[in-house]
Amino acid sequence: MNARLLPYVLILPVTLFLCLFFLYPFLLVSKQAFSTGAGFTLDNFREVTSYWKFPITMRNTLLLAAAVVPIQLALALLMATMVNRMKKGRDLVLYVWTIPLGISDLAAGIIWLAIFEQSGFLSSMMSGLGLVDKPVNLLTFQNPGIVFLAIMLAEIWRATAIMLVILVAGIGLIPKEYYEAAEVFGASHWKRFLRITLPLLRPSLQTALVLRVILAFEIFAVVAALSGTLFPVLMGETYAYQFDLLNSGAAAAMALIILAISIAFTLIILRVLRVPKGATI
Repeated sequence: MNARLLPYVLILPVTLFLCLFFLYPFLLVSKQAFSTGAGFTLDNFREVTSYWKFPITMRNTLLLAAAVVPIQLALALLMATMVNRMKKGRDLVLYVWTIPLGISDLAAGIIWLAIFEQSGFLSSMMSGLGLVDKPVNLLTFQNPGIVFLAIMLAEIWRATAIMLVILVAGIGLIPKEYYEAAEVFGASHWKRFLRITLPLLRPSLQTALVLRVILAFEIFAVVAALSGTLFPVLMGETYAYQFDLLNSGAAAAMALIILAISIAFTLIILRVLRVPKGATI
């Protein structure tokens, strides 16, 4: 085989996979979003953006992402640093911390629902301590702050491990000689983290943040399990258009709006955390 053709042959299976399971469905969704029986139109986008619930779902989705992702990043950095410093038990600790990755979104929501619902652990504990007269339902429209907090905690518990795995791998690629040289010159742990770990971890931070932000905009099952319709998000409204209202055109428009937001934030992250040309570890 011609050596010049070998790279194209090797990427052919991946290309076919992407075309079949991404490009073709994307074209179908785009066709639904931009067309009706009369041909090309923007009516589907006008319909979803003019609906009174759209600003609320947009605000809730952005607010949740802004609250959850920075906390997850800080926790993942702390946990990854701790794991890489461990001499013994490293694999066991990493395994335990990544257990939530094997739990589905809906199952994670149900687990945390068992904590916050009326007969759940938190309400029963408050009743036992005498803080309330009897167990109460904390996840109601009267307690929007608690509903938001419950969703935040469930997402932080469920998805921090995604960033953790990426950052652990990234820190593991940083040459130990850099830390040894910094230690010789008397650099503190904090200075080594700021001057060595963070700059050389930038490619991994890019990957972790892009992946987590995209998933944050697609949150649905956890919100549905904990709040129902009390905390509407973009993906929840997409589901409602498709399966409750049977309006596939509006659902497709919502899906493309979510995609556009994800792409916009991805470009921002890549711009802010761009790796200088020629930089190597």
